[in-house]
Amino acid sequence: ASGVQYRLVVRDASTLQLLQLYTCLDQIQHIEWSSDSLFILCAMYKRGIVQVWSLEQPDWHCKIDEGSAGLVASCWSPDGRHILNTTEFHLRITVWSLCTKSVSYIKYPKACQQGIAFTRDGRYMAVAERRDCKDFVSIFVCSDWQLLRHFDTETQDLFGIDWAPNGCVLAVWDTCLEYKILLYSLDGRLLSTYRAYEWSLGIKSIAWSPSSQFLAIGSYDEKVRILNHVTWKKIAEFEHPATIANKRTIVYKEVEKSSCVETERLSFPPTRALASSLFSTQSKYDIAQVPVSLQSVKPVADRANPKMGIGMLAFSPDNCFLATKNDNIPNALWIWDVQKLKLSVVLEQLCGIQCFQWDPRQPRLAMCTGNSKVFLWSPAGCVAVQVPGEGDFPIVSLSWSSSGDSLVLLSKDNFCVCYLEREEL
Repeated sequence: ASGVQYRLVVRDASTLQLLQLYTCLDQIQHIEWSSDSLFILCAMYKRGIVQVWSLEQPDWHCKIDEGSAGLVASCWSPDGRHILNTTEFHLRITVWSLCTKSVSYIKYPKACQQGIAFTRDGRYMAVAERRDCKDFVSIFVCSDWQLLRHFDTETQDLFGIDWAPNGCVLAVWDTCLEYKILLYSLDGRLLSTYRAYEWSLGIKSIAWSPSSQFLAIGSYDEKVRILNHVTWKKIAEFEHPATIANKRTIVYKEVEKSSCVETERLSFPPTRALASSLFSTQSKYDIAQVPVSLQSVKPVADRANPKMGIGMLAFSPDNCFLATKNDNIPNALWIWDVQKLKLSVVLEQLCGIQCFQWDPRQPRLAMCTGNSKVFLWSPAGCVAVQVPGEGDFPIVSLSWSSSGDSLVLLSKDNFCVCYLEREEL
C-alpha cells in the first residue's frame, strides 16, 4: 500500500496490479497494515483524524476523530482490531476498538523515542509514562486493556523501552546524557542494571537477538557491548576503529566502473534510456588488502545529536550475525560473527549508508546509500545492483517482504519493487 497525498493505493505485491483505490479526507502522513492484512489505517495528523479501510469490504469505512485533543501518533494493536492514538502534548493514549466501538484511555504517556512496546505474541503492552517529574512503566493485558503492573523506573529521563522477543524481559534505557540500561521482568521486578561508563554521552541504539539470548547496546563512544541473558553481564565489546588491521576480516570496497556501450548501438540523438546508461556508473566490490584505512568524519561536538557513535544495529534472523554502523565512519557497514564474537566483514561504500535491513528468512542483508543502487550481502559474498529505469532513483529507504523474495526500494517520491530469485546469492 502507498499513500499519495489524499489517495491510498493498494497493489498486488507480486504483479503490482492495482487492487483498491481509496480517497482520504486529507493528506496521508502515516499508513499501517493490521497484523492480518485485512485493514489499513491512514493517519492525518494535521487534521487529528484516522481513517481505516477494509480490503474485504471496500464499502465499509471507519473514521476516528480526536477532535481538539489533536493527534501525534497512531498504530495498530497486535490483534489488528484496536487502534492506539496518542494525542497532542502526549496528554493520553486513546484505544479505539473496531469491534465494539468502545474507547479506553491511558494517561500520562511519555514523549520519548520509543514509548510503546508490544510483546511478540501480542499479549502484553508496555507504556512509558511521566508524572510528577518521575518515570514509570505500565504493563497492560492487550485482550481487555486491564492494567497488569505499574512501577517506577530508576531513570533520570527514560528514552525508550523494548521487549525481548520471548516477552520475558523489558529493556528500559535512559537519556543519552547517562549510560544506563535497566532490565525488568513481566511482573515489574528489576532484574539488572548495566552501566558501561559515566560522565559522557551514553546509549544511542539497542537491539535484541531473535533468540532473546543477547542484548546489543550501541553507544556514543563508538562501541557495541553485548550482554548475555543469564547474568546480564557484558560478554563482548566491539570497537569500530578507522583502521582494519586483522587479516581474518574481509573488507569489501565498492568501486565504480563506467559502463561501456558498444558503438554499434549508438544512435544520434541517443534515446533517453541509452543516454542515461551512457553516463551511469556501475558498482562492483573489490576485496581490499588489510590494513585498510576507512574514511572517518570528525563530529561537531557543540551541536545536539552529534554524528558519532553506533546509530544503527540489527541481528540477522538466524542469530548468526550482527550488522552495525558507526556514525563517525558513515560509509562503512560492520558485520560481526555472533558465535565467535569477532568482526567478520566490513563493507566500505562510496557514499554514506542511509539504511540497511536483514532478509527476514535468511542471513542476507540489503543496504542503500542514497543513489540508485541496492547492495546485498550474504556469507557467500556481496553484489551491487543498479535500479533499471530512466533518470535518477536515489534510494533513501528499503524494506523486505515477509517472505524474503522481494524488496521495496523507496526514493523521496517514488518506489520500486525488486524481486529476488531464490538462489540469488
